[in-house]
Amino acid sequence: MHIPPYHRKKTWQRFIVGAVTGAVMAYLVYLYIYGSLYEQLLEENYQLQSELEEVKRHNEALLEDNEELDKKTKTPVTVETIQVKISNGKDLKLDDLILHQLEEMIKEEINHLVGKDLSAIANSDELLISTIENKSFTVDGFTYFFKIEKLLISTDIKLTAEAELSN
Repeated sequence: MHIPPYHRKKTWQRFIVGAVTGAVMAYLVYLYIYGSLYEQLLEENYQLQSELEEVKRHNEALLEDNEELDKKTKTPVTVETIQVKISNGKDLKLDDLILHQLEEMIKEEINHLVGKDLSAIANSDELLISTIENKSFTVDGFTYFFKIEKLLISTDIKLTAEAELSN
């Protein structure tokens, strides 16, 4: 079999040089397009990875916060402090020392409530009121009885009482 000698003709030489040059140029264009698309994909990939990491950190923070809230709701709310105020101390012309002593006596009477479950105390508020109203408190030879005007039960028990002097 014989291959015709086309490589000697100028038209075929131009065609072959043009085809090779076109192939090289097409390959270079292909490399440029492939490189730019690959660069865009890499940039998008890094951006999505950073968003994913941010979402993971946010999710972990929310889960930790949720666990803390679960722990807080599982632990019962307890009474922390007791505040007593005598509303008519000036009407009975009691000095500050006697008022302070009477307030401390009432606090000592109900001091066992500190650290107790708040729901149990809220359910037995009438018992708390009757405990204070049925007890007499003696200071400097005078006996005082108290009538509860206001009782606020939260983590701090706030008690406002009206003093009555016994005959």
